[in-house]
Amino acid sequence: MKLAIRILRSMLMIALMLIFIFPFFWMISTSLKTYIESIQFPPAMLPKSLQFSNYVEAWVRVKFFHFGLNSIIVTVLTMAGQLFVCVPAAYAFARKKFALSGFFFALVLVDLMLPAQVTFVPIYVLLSDFGWIDTYQGLIIPFTYSSFAIFFMTQAFKQINNELLDAAKLDKATELKIMIRIMLPIAKPYIITVMLFTAIGKWNDYFWTLILTNSESVRTLPIAVKGLLDVGDGVNQWNISMAGNVLLMAPILVLYLFANRFIKNAFVYGGIK
Repeated sequence: MKLAIRILRSMLMIALMLIFIFPFFWMISTSLKTYIESIQFPPAMLPKSLQFSNYVEAWVRVKFFHFGLNSIIVTVLTMAGQLFVCVPAAYAFARKKFALSGFFFALVLVDLMLPAQVTFVPIYVLLSDFGWIDTYQGLIIPFTYSSFAIFFMTQAFKQINNELLDAAKLDKATELKIMIRIMLPIAKPYIITVMLFTAIGKWNDYFWTLILTNSESVRTLPIAVKGLLDVGDGVNQWNISMAGNVLLMAPILVLYLFANRFIKNAFVYGGIK
């Protein structure tokens, strides 16, 4: 019976692994096919010859340097903004008692459950009144607040021993010094994990970028890569589009490989579920 359960568990894990891996395999395989191979039926799993020229064409047609620079600017500044906004907020919720703290934290949780489609109209109207449509600040400043980041880091800060903070207060350390010198180094895996999620979300963001921009001046890579699919006359170049998506995914994959051990520490060893 134990052997049967172990075999069943292994088969289930392999099936789940294939479900997650197959879309990436298909994307890479299609990106290396000719146009005819990419639309033939039944589809071929592997290309007959590797068409690396698809990546060159995708790079040129998308203007990767221009849109990639926009993506880097928006992503990096959003991450930096969340450090300045969400970390102090999480520290206050975790370690300070102030009037209506429970109420405000409940509002953060409610916001965490709301989809973006519920709030995009008032946000768009507000940014339009500010004159921030089709600007970098419109793509960055509203997203320096993140309910997920505040909630996640609040739980991380709550796990830090009170003895460390009491010892720092006896040494007359200020709240800012306690947060920077004690809380942030201990919570490093959690903060890196949040920043990785923010980077992935902002780098791949299509909805908000499409809503808040009107021109190519500040638009990011997801909007540009979408334009690879349709070249007119109803022709969909799936091979070029998939090559563009591989190029779009590559920086995030490298970033994930770098931060992988911090994610494991945050979720497994840190005890945050």
